[in-house]
Amino acid sequence: MNRLILLRHGEAERDAASGDDFDRHLTARGWREAEGAAIALAAESIRPVLALVSSAPRALETWRACEPAFPNAREQIEPALYSVDAAGIRRLAEAAGVVSGAVMVVGHNPGVQDLAVQLLAEGSAPPSEIARMERRFPTGAAAVFAFHDDGAPVFEGLFLAPPGIAE
Repeated sequence: MNRLILLRHGEAERDAASGDDFDRHLTARGWREAEGAAIALAAESIRPVLALVSSAPRALETWRACEPAFPNAREQIEPALYSVDAAGIRRLAEAAGVVSGAVMVVGHNPGVQDLAVQLLAEGSAPPSEIARMERRFPTGAAAVFAFHDDGAPVFEGLFLAPPGIAE
């Protein structure tokens, strides 16, 4: 893996009919956020070869909204992504077996945000950038990291749905 794309699922309904947080689905805005983030990433030629996707409906739907922008990406459902912490997300991505190319993780906060903050710190990002990531990692946002040969991460940007898409 030479690039990691951390994508937080799109905006989800406040409550699922079942009452279980796991079962929440995307709102119309969430679908637009996910599609917009995927379009923004693809426009920058940032495309995953593998998408590791949480099994929660809102994450699966986020990936469904992204798929058209990434037609050559393989999908791998990872139930652990629903509740795993930052270290677990990183282990799953590293264990995915992608030698070259990008791995996208479609997951949840706080794990996705915490991993983005950790990678920024490891990559010696400016404190202002780390603080910005600590403050907010909104639904439908993607943080992209490249990796040097020695494994050190480099922040390539935070991608949000284009203006007007998420509104």
